[in-house]
Amino acid sequence: MDQDQIELCAGLRVSRETMDKLRAFEQLVKKWTKGINLVSKATVDHLWERHIIDSAQIYTIAPSIWQRWADLGSGGGFPGIVIAVIAQEKKPQAQVVLVESDQRKAAFLRTAARELDLPSQVICSRIEAIEQLNADVVSARALADLSQLLSLSVRHLRPQGCAIFPKGARATDEIAIARLDWHFALEEIQSITEQQARILKIEGISRARL
Repeated sequence: MDQDQIELCAGLRVSRETMDKLRAFEQLVKKWTKGINLVSKATVDHLWERHIIDSAQIYTIAPSIWQRWADLGSGGGFPGIVIAVIAQEKKPQAQVVLVESDQRKAAFLRTAARELDLPSQVICSRIEAIEQLNADVVSARALADLSQLLSLSVRHLRPQGCAIFPKGARATDEIAIARLDWHFALEEIQSITEQQARILKIEGISRARL
């Protein structure tokens, strides 16, 4: 095994440079959280496990082939910046787009991308207002219920695209409600960071009724 490779999570091995960037991002979040609410105060002391590893596991669930990843409601950069850091090593030709309507959080995302030297695009706008992103993968973490996420995501996904949404204890209820208005293929993956959490991997999204 390459001695410069370190296991980040769930079998995902990354370089020491990638780990250093993730650690630098951790410190950036802690610094900026003193001024704006990037993460809750209850989790800021457990940032690595609760947010960075939780975001990194999303990368392991994504399809092996993708060129454009759109993270909606990126907030404090979870999972968008974490995905961009990993992708810079694993898929250097790929693009990660982060969409965030809050100007202060968008400013943080741009600062993080600049200081970590990430080729990421930050769009400061409402998700509904931007042009179609034609993404292979769409992600969103702690943004909205599943029905709303599907509505926001479907226009930004390519026909064969995949949506990935971490969800908590209410996932079963959200899935049942979403199926009233949407058709989709669903795979549920147990989260490695929280017992009651699951990650929903969704494909083939279409409206069930007009």
